[in-house]
Amino acid sequence: MRTLPDILEEYEFLEGDERYRLLIELGRELEDMPEALKTDATLVRGCSAAVWVYPTEQTDKLHFLADSNAAITKGIVALVIAAVQDKSAGEVARMDVTGALEPFDLKNQLSSNRTQGVPNMIALVKEHAARLAAA
Repeated sequence: MRTLPDILEEYEFLEGDERYRLLIELGRELEDMPEALKTDATLVRGCSAAVWVYPTEQTDKLHFLADSNAAITKGIVALVIAAVQDKSAGEVARMDVTGALEPFDLKNQLSSNRTQGVPNMIALVKEHAARLAAA
């Protein structure tokens, strides 16, 4: 998976439809999430499309599997995951994920129904990180 700074570097050179294509491409690059993990328990509430996020344990780093049934939304999910993937639980718990995503200006680039679930995705990731960091 690409890092958030690498994605941003490419994103800044693109405009309009090219940015949509990049988001769709990022979504396609997400690690496959097994169908068995796409349950009500892993469903992110408040998203216009179905979004699933599943935390996996990998040594001392956080690792997430994620998917969506909508291409653009899946790309947005990929951005959120890129911000936190394979970082320590403590680092993610302290991290300003919303701030890390601000340069992408998603609220002005996409319709509000595409981005309405982003705060819920971020909250889910940060809550998981905080639980692990406190353990």
